[in-house]
Amino acid sequence: MKYLILVGDGMGDLPIAELGNRTPLAAANTPAMDHLAENGEIYQLRTVPEGYPPGSDVANLSLAGYLPSQCYTGRAPLEAASMGVELAPGEIAFRCNLVTIAQLDDGGVTMVDYSGGHISTDEARQLIETLERELGNELICLYPGISYRHLLIYRGEVGGLVTVPPHDHTGGEVGKYRDRYQEAAPLAELMAKAAVILADHPVNLARVAKGLNPANGIWLWGEGKAPSMQTLQEQYGVSGALISAVDLLKGIGVYAGMEIIDVPGATGYLDTNYQGKVDGALAALKNKDLVFVHVEAPDEAGHQGLLAEKMQAIEDFDQRIVQPIIAALAGTDFRLAVAMDHFTPLATRTHSAQAVPVIIYDSRQQGQGCGMPYTEESGVKSGKELADGKRFCELLLAP
Repeated sequence: MKYLILVGDGMGDLPIAELGNRTPLAAANTPAMDHLAENGEIYQLRTVPEGYPPGSDVANLSLAGYLPSQCYTGRAPLEAASMGVELAPGEIAFRCNLVTIAQLDDGGVTMVDYSGGHISTDEARQLIETLERELGNELICLYPGISYRHLLIYRGEVGGLVTVPPHDHTGGEVGKYRDRYQEAAPLAELMAKAAVILADHPVNLARVAKGLNPANGIWLWGEGKAPSMQTLQEQYGVSGALISAVDLLKGIGVYAGMEIIDVPGATGYLDTNYQGKVDGALAALKNKDLVFVHVEAPDEAGHQGLLAEKMQAIEDFDQRIVQPIIAALAGTDFRLAVAMDHFTPLATRTHSAQAVPVIIYDSRQQGQGCGMPYTEESGVKSGKELADGKRFCELLLAP
């Protein structure tokens, strides 16, 4: 038996008047997911435990079968693992976003774009390498990642510092949050000096000339120390592989003991290499028990408040990931889950913590399903609740 978990990050949403009070998922053309739901079962899964932030870190740990209460220390340590950066005792990892910020005349700061205009990986690498070369020291080390997502390792005290994700405040005034970094003075100094360097960097000057948002600041968040986690094999007795463009997901895979399949052209957005992810998943299934495939694009569109792009991302996930995978597996025995990690409503442009609808489909039981399409409403109507990720994975991997 082979197992798959296919995740459309942030697909969940709220009813939208423009769509006849349907959600983007309900309004989108998703024949593959609807087929799986109608011939499988839909459950309501609590991916974000009460008291935890509704981040992709917590939610995807749950989808991978973990209890965040037992292993979660922060987002950035997971991203460090994906980049091969091993945290020593006392070291703290931070996610380092390249962002677009605007300084206001009254001294305030606006978070214009949490992604620095979805800066390319090549451009971003030049910026981060410049910052490391000019600002790195015995306390601070910067590592380049993918697009706007990077890593900072800090070997100092953080006092009472509490950070916030930049995507939670797109378009908002963030001066009060930036002031918090004074709790760790070297970090506040780093952010101030980085803004000066980035403003005049050739990469940003070229972006401005093209009418693109410059990546003119850094934003540190998701901090934490190294977690302690069992592998997938230790927990559930199965081997696994993971495919994602996002360092966070890859880091979960590293700690879970999964093989990380790197797909050329996987960007984390609408232009990602869908076929490469499908090919990688099918190849991995030849020698692994379970493959976890993650697509970031719906979440990115949700954070930007872009309805058409979110609809496209959901339909692409259905038709370019789900459909070709189930077509290739026709005639074989497999059990497959389709899920979102959390909602990313267009109205709020950030994550929310409600339970998510999850399909569990068994190829041996076609025709014995719930008969409902894959929507948020169907999850509620199903009346079948899964309290946490461990129960979800135990159900998916049951003999």
